[in-house]
Amino acid sequence: MGAAPHESRYDVIVVGAGAIGLASAWRIAERGLSVCVLERAPVPGAGASGVAAGMLAPVTEAEWGARALLDLNLESAGRWPAFAEALHAASGRDVGYHRTGALVVGADRDDAGELRRLHAFQESLGLDVEWLGPRAARRLEPALSPRIAGAIHAPHEAQADPRALVEALAAALARAGGELVTGVNVTGLTGDGVDTDRGCVRARQVVVAAGAWSSELDGAAPPVRPVKGQILRLRRRPGQPPLAERLIRTPRCYLVDRIGGEVVIGATVEERGFDEAVTADGVYRLLEAAYEVLPDAGELEWVEAAARLRPGTPDNAPAIGRSASGDGVVWATGHYRNGILLTPVTADAVAAIVAGAEPPAAVDSFSPARFVRAPAGSTA
Repeated sequence: MGAAPHESRYDVIVVGAGAIGLASAWRIAERGLSVCVLERAPVPGAGASGVAAGMLAPVTEAEWGARALLDLNLESAGRWPAFAEALHAASGRDVGYHRTGALVVGADRDDAGELRRLHAFQESLGLDVEWLGPRAARRLEPALSPRIAGAIHAPHEAQADPRALVEALAAALARAGGELVTGVNVTGLTGDGVDTDRGCVRARQVVVAAGAWSSELDGAAPPVRPVKGQILRLRRRPGQPPLAERLIRTPRCYLVDRIGGEVVIGATVEERGFDEAVTADGVYRLLEAAYEVLPDAGELEWVEAAARLRPGTPDNAPAIGRSASGDGVVWATGHYRNGILLTPVTADAVAAIVAGAEPPAAVDSFSPARFVRAPAGSTA
């Protein structure tokens, strides 16, 4: 993966080997186009994809005033079963996809009041959710604290393993004839490919899926900023039963207990620029938030703490589509907290766009053009 890209011109270069970039490249290669993925890190998935929890949870991510994003999230969640099956067939690897459901848990009365309002909002959108009192919630998840004040049950939420996903996508891309070159730093877009620290690489089209670094590559890029997230990985001790079968969320954290014994607790949301330092405060707050609803979390074995940067736009929704300048650049960035969830629909959209086909209608509201300001004095 570390070899230099070859000299001939590609149909498509993809900048960034996270889940979005690799999935887009795989789908592009499936269409018979020559594609090369360039990644600045030594390995794929070294950014946000490598530490993501893998929650496929459009219902519990629903927020006031973001109906178009909810629809996009639901569309992509609906594509995940077929996407996981196709990826398994193409790579020979399992990505840990399974539908578990989710509980959004209120640790106290204040939380419960907030969640009641959220539940009413979710119901107004026609989402499949149910309000549970404390006893009903603990019947579903007996390890929950007896002090909890209620929960929202979303039975159709799911999860996948992002690290397994990245590995499977890299394998599928290679089998489809695509290239992946790591350890190469893309420094800019040229209009005929990209400039790198190893020279210019030419391509008819360029897909930018560089996450929080996307705006660094071009002056006409969508405005993407880094949003720091700290996350913890722990492991169940020998003989320790699972903490929860479902995804567990609270207003302060989430917890994903995987079949293999890994437990992921996350994640902070911090506007700190490109700072990727793990802090004592971040670790403490996540452990405290998990412990208040699942006391047995205190018995878990420590594995690691990490911090990575989510790509956020001004409206915290992705930018998917062609550059407004018509220079052969396609943007696939700004996925913020939902990069793994939105991988299938983004990859399908990007592959369709570069092939001159019609992308899924759900991405129509997320064109990068929405960030282009009209010149001063323009009546456009």
